[in-house]
Amino acid sequence: MFWNKSVETMGPAELASHQLKKLKETVQQVQKIPFYRARFEEAGLRPEAIQSLDDLQKIPFTKKQDLRGGYPFGFLAVPLSKVVRIHATSGTTGKPTVVGYTRNDLETWSDLIARNLTMIGLGEGDVFQNSVNYGLFTGGLGLHAGAEKAGLTVVPAGTGNTRRQIEMIRDFGVTAIHCTPGYALHIAEVAEEMGVTLDSLKTGIFGAESWSETMRRELEDRLELSAYDSYGMSELFGPGVAFECPEKDGLHIWHDSYLVEIIDPKTGEVLGPEERGEMVVTPLVKEAMPLLRYRTGDITMLMEDGCVCGRMKKIARITGRSDDMLIIRGINVFPSQIEDVLLGLPEVGDQFMVYVDRKNHLDEMTIEVEMSREYFSGELQDLARIQKRVMGVLKDTLELRTTVRLVEPGSLPRFEGKTKRVIDRRGDLI
Repeated sequence: MFWNKSVETMGPAELASHQLKKLKETVQQVQKIPFYRARFEEAGLRPEAIQSLDDLQKIPFTKKQDLRGGYPFGFLAVPLSKVVRIHATSGTTGKPTVVGYTRNDLETWSDLIARNLTMIGLGEGDVFQNSVNYGLFTGGLGLHAGAEKAGLTVVPAGTGNTRRQIEMIRDFGVTAIHCTPGYALHIAEVAEEMGVTLDSLKTGIFGAESWSETMRRELEDRLELSAYDSYGMSELFGPGVAFECPEKDGLHIWHDSYLVEIIDPKTGEVLGPEERGEMVVTPLVKEAMPLLRYRTGDITMLMEDGCVCGRMKKIARITGRSDDMLIIRGINVFPSQIEDVLLGLPEVGDQFMVYVDRKNHLDEMTIEVEMSREYFSGELQDLARIQKRVMGVLKDTLELRTTVRLVEPGSLPRFEGKTKRVIDRRGDLI
């Protein structure tokens, strides 16, 4: 099935012509952003110098810290009065990365998501349960709007209250669900505990955290559905950037809307097809917040072979990050974010370790932190009070529940050279 067959199956020459036209428009659009005007001037580059797709490599990369430096609205290319929605994603400090959308941006974004959903056979007659956060996280409203555009009946379930989620699936005859893969397995486990089946479910859309082929098989076996991988990033609109077709062999990234490069994350050298590296993306269709050569931090590769479905070339499933960001239940968490919180609390020291586990199919984060010598008394009542305070501040900052263990001063390991703060014990997610 196709949402827009003529676009989704563009030939190489037509696609290249389309990309160049959109790239030139995007280069002109970013000149409205002071950061990019300065960047072009520093590089001795004029917008008119971009006359081919190869000229893209003349433009410096854009990094996440650049966006944080423009908080909140420094990367808008339109007046704030033209922005009809704001989303945000967490960063390494208390300040998030803010993304703005014009009305046209929202139409373009929902169109991309509708394209994805139609590709896997969803449409009128399907009941779609969207079991993700509806706050500043892009997965909620993003998938919701695209599903409505594709003709699905949408259940805006949000997150949590798993038994109620299961009741809705059964009562409403839900045929498709969107959530993190870990939460989907938790739904399966709770349904088994309740002694109920979810017979109406046929399709699962899972993203926002890494998951393996082994997890796909378990999801499909336990929920008796077909599981699809979804890729997106708030800076690039949100979900909808790339998606699996029924072949489930790589994700179609929509090259009419995104120019994709794969680089060596250390040298910045552009790599060829089938060479794994960091994905760099230039959105070609963003109005409010256009970007050039944005370093996503995600490790993948461009797949050489075409797909039997006839759509655009694919990227391989994401196999990791080039930075230190963790994804816990779909929420971005940086060790430096945790460090920033702990350094502001006099009761604890500056030494900590983060342990990430998967328990009952859900990601759990435990933080061991040394007490400050001034506050360390060994009294259980004092420890409980400080532990509660640390957990509360971390939850407010990370928007995620964590377990905190207070340990004696000097008890955590010290490192010569680079400090290892994180031990991820979730196993091989590739």
